Amino acid sequence: MLPKPPPRETSLGFLYLPPYRVQGISIAGEATCIQIPELDLCFDMGSCPRAALASNFVALSHGHMDHVGGLAYYCSQRRFQGMGDATIVCDARIESDVRTMLDGYNALERQVTPYNLVPLQEDESFKLKNNISLKGFHTEHTAPSMGFSIIEHRTKLKTEYTDFPQEKLRELKDRGEEITRNLEVPLVSYLGDTAAGPHLVRDDVRKSKIIISECTFFEPGHRGRANIGKHLHAADIAEWLRVAECEAMVLVHVSRRTHLGEARAQLLQTLREEDACRVHFLMDHRNNKLRYEQQLAEATAGQPTP
Repeated sequence: MLPKPPPRETSLGFLYLPPYRVQGISIAGEATCIQIPELDLCFDMGSCPRAALASNFVALSHGHMDHVGGLAYYCSQRRFQGMGDATIVCDARIESDVRTMLDGYNALERQVTPYNLVPLQEDESFKLKNNISLKGFHTEHTAPSMGFSIIEHRTKLKTEYTDFPQEKLRELKDRGEEITRNLEVPLVSYLGDTAAGPHLVRDDVRKSKIIISECTFFEPGHRGRANIGKHLHAADIAEWLRVAECEAMVLVHVSRRTHLGEARAQLLQTLREEDACRVHFLMDHRNNKLRYEQQLAEATAGQPTP
């Protein structure tokens, strides 16, 4: 009897949530790497898909191997392909461990792969673009862990000046009057691996347009297992969605042991009808493909994309 060929590699998950693409891989215990090309950023690097090399920045949620296992390869390949030095943002509590790991690869290879490592304290920010920053906050897991919110910084004319003519506004500005106020608009939040806690309802998380969250357990009897491993359960997601203002919540980190159809069915049993349409599974290739084909058809017909 002929041997079977090897199994096919897992395809990257893909969602278009205007104006952002959310793409990558996330399988509990194996690998998580989630890329948002428009923001030049990957969350975690448990493996390094070829597409991820194009992103200049990586934000690490924690040090478990399924979230950092592809980091050295990412740094090496970017350098090898002339794409510049990688910039890695991480929790300050694991800075020395990340540096030790990467320097160990330098020693092993007998060559130096440069990289930039940026440690963040609780609520500290790192500038990604002129008006876009990445803010870190502590989460709760079995190792030091950090979630991230991407914040857009805007200025808006103060209410008391909205009816002033341009000439008057210029005059006030020339006199040194502060006529604008600063706004912080949460765009995307990523929670990494975490238990439920106050970090889920921070303003910058709760008000994000897109929330990317793990959901590792779905069976009603598995809440205890979720608590032990400090992971989220479907019941936590249902409760969270009652206060989250996101347009879309992308669920990641589902185990191979869990059939996505069964996971969706279990989740729908706990969700309000108005919340169900906001939830997407990154690795649900079939439904995500159908959704994208519908988006393409509507775009071709000149209709606005929902």
